[in-house]
Parts: sequence; structure tokens; C-alpha cells
Amino acid sequence: MSRLKAVIFDWAGTMIDFGSFAPMGVFVEAFRRFGVEATIDEARAPMGLPKWDHIHAMLSAPRLAAAWQDVHGAAPSPADVDKVYEVFVPMNEEVVADYADLVPGARETLDWLAARGIKVGSTTGYTRSIMQRVAPAAAAQGYRPLNIVCADDLPEGRPGPLGMYQCFIDLQVYPPETVLKVDDTPPGIAEGVAAGCPTVGVALSGNIAGKTPEDLAAMAPDDVAEIRARATRILKEAGATHVIDTVADLPRLIEETWT
Repeated sequence: MSRLKAVIFDWAGTMIDFGSFAPMGVFVEAFRRFGVEATIDEARAPMGLPKWDHIHAMLSAPRLAAAWQDVHGAAPSPADVDKVYEVFVPMNEEVVADYADLVPGARETLDWLAARGIKVGSTTGYTRSIMQRVAPAAAAQGYRPLNIVCADDLPEGRPGPLGMYQCFIDLQVYPPETVLKVDDTPPGIAEGVAAGCPTVGVALSGNIAGKTPEDLAAMAPDDVAEIRARATRILKEAGATHVIDTVADLPRLIEETWT
């Protein structure tokens, strides 16, 4: 019998949206509307943070900060972050459900957890308004976690532990070592670490890899191994106790580690 009482999943790049594509083009277009050209790599770099913090991190990066100053005549300020955020959120709301397909194997993992009485909760860097578009699409595929803690639900988001604390309350589970956090980004892993939970990173379905299943299938094994190694290193540096390819591999890991 598993020693775990609950698993708390991230959403994009972990349970849905293989490769974490939904926000990428939106970040680029939101910046373009303010006269600044951001790259997909620049948009991916802060992934996992609450979206206001994500935009703030992008605008704090030296190249984008300089580009903003060139266009607007002043260094970017928190008020400028607000302006970009106000453009970003409704744009992301419009497209996010198009990227809500479950990661292959996720449904089978959910069934495996349910059969063993392990509760399933979730946290996300998305706002509540964005998740109102995502949750019904996921539910139609059979994914209905017991809770959804959004980036704007609490005074502080990732990488702090408050989202996980809310999960403890919502799911009525404790101590932290019996609650597993599964995520594809360093801020999401850090959220679990800060709460004292064991953490599992997903290497190939997430933002660090940034590939579709078709992309990976078409690549040479050595190239996939290089992506896996890079993602594993980054996730372990963030505090992940284990790293798997996707959530499809989670049942085997739980059987080997927590039973």
C-alpha cells in the first residue's frame, strides 16, 4: 500500500498541453502590441510563475528591458507590467482551451491513483479566469481534480508554499511528506519543496523540452536523451527528488519509491 495520501499536479506541461504551448504565442503577441519583440525562448524562461510575475520577469531580463526602454523612453515599471498583463490574460483566455488535451497516459495514471485511494489535487500558474476555460475541457476528458488552486487565489503564488498549504486544507491531507507534487517547471517544483513535500519533475512533456509528442517521435534517440538530460538537470537543481518523462511514468515510480 502506498505511503502517499495525495498527488498535487500542475496543469500545462504536466497533465495537459504537452510541451506547454498555450501561453507562448500569447506572450509574444502581448509584447508585440507594446512595440517589443520577444522570442519564444524568452517567453518560456520564467514559465511556472504566476502570470503577472512571469511578465515582470520577462521585462526584468536585460534584453527585453533595454528594448522596452528604447520604445517607451523609460525602463519598464510595475505599471507597465500591469498593462501587458491586462492584454495577456484575455488573449490567453481565448486560446487556452485549444491546448487542453490530456498528456498521453494521464487518464490511466488518474485511474491508477483512484484505485489506490490516493487523492488528486492541483495548482497552476494560470489565473482563475483562464482556468474557467481549461477545467471544463479537461473534465470532458475525465480529469476532475478535487481542487484547483490558481495563481490569483492567494496573496502569494509560486515559488512560495501557500498553494500547497491550500491543497492540504482542501484535500484534508497531511503531513507534507505524504503529499507528492508533480510539475514541469522550477517554480512549480519549488512550490512543493517550500511546503516540505516530495517532488517529481516531468522532463519531456513540459516547458523545458517544449516539444510535441510528434516532435519527439521524429527525433533521434540521442537528441531526445539530450533534452531529457537538460530538463532533468534543471528540475533537480530546483529541488525535484525524482524526474520522469511524463505523468504516464508516475505509477511505476510510486510503486518503486512509496510502497
